[in-house]
Amino acid sequence: MHPAFSIIFLTTLIGAGQGLFLALYSGQLYSALKVLPAQDSLHFYALGSVLVLVLLVAGLASSFFHLGRPGRAWRAASQWRTSWMSREVIVLPAFMATVVLWGLIHYGGWNPALFTVRDTYIVDLSLVSGAVATILCFALFLCTGMIYACIKMLQEWATPLTVINYTLFGAASGSMLATGFAAWQGSTLTEVFGGWAIILTILALCTRAASLFRNARIKPKSTAQTAIGIRHTCIEQKAQGSMGGSFNTREYFHGASKRKYKIVKWMFLILVFPIPLCLLSAGLVSNVPGLYTAAFLVQYTGLLMERWFFFAQANHPQNLYYQTV
Repeated sequence: MHPAFSIIFLTTLIGAGQGLFLALYSGQLYSALKVLPAQDSLHFYALGSVLVLVLLVAGLASSFFHLGRPGRAWRAASQWRTSWMSREVIVLPAFMATVVLWGLIHYGGWNPALFTVRDTYIVDLSLVSGAVATILCFALFLCTGMIYACIKMLQEWATPLTVINYTLFGAASGSMLATGFAAWQGSTLTEVFGGWAIILTILALCTRAASLFRNARIKPKSTAQTAIGIRHTCIEQKAQGSMGGSFNTREYFHGASKRKYKIVKWMFLILVFPIPLCLLSAGLVSNVPGLYTAAFLVQYTGLLMERWFFFAQANHPQNLYYQTV
């Protein structure tokens, strides 16, 4: 498939925003359970929610460059009964709205206690709104991953690992960013976020390696024989089905050389996993906030390459007809 950079930025930016929110809300839960000290609502949670929204809005804005007629974007939500993309279009603004509400509660300080659990743990309004946002956050991960996992003819995508990888990559990059944010705020959650960033990055490495191993051993269901409906055992294609460029030749094949394809693969494996983990570990040891920022930036650069490779790796059956010269 042809990797569209608007979609690459959409999925990586909103994924990082989702992961950042999950990290911030988990920090609030730690405080509510009296495991860790409470953080400043205005400078930590309210400011953090602004950063989450910046990522989500930037991702949403980038998606409009992929639309032929952006003015009709609202129609994408009309097929929510059958389309995972329509469901994503609905869940994303709903998630953004709940993050806004969660941030405003912390900013305004209007956070009344709703009830108490075991006369010890206070459940306030921000915890409830954050819980709703968390449900929508995971629903958004599901919708985004299923847009690709539900396409059965693209065997590289049609696996539960697609949804799992989208979730883990978003959570890992968000936790990496949360570590840097907490460090710049001087928060006691820095080491907690850093530990989760390491765990999530290692889990993402395991599941992405599993998908690479699986995809390398896929046996295509379509062949040159099935593409043109001829059962002869020896078929040799001499030219493309289309002598000039067309939608089919532009949108269903990445057009990159095998060398570039392999370079991108190894580059994202290096930039997403070992380098950020080393930078993050060095930051946790030396307590230098700049290392956390560098770890996130390096990992996000690698995620852009990983997402390009994800799209390019999907081999559309129509390429049997249009891409062989």
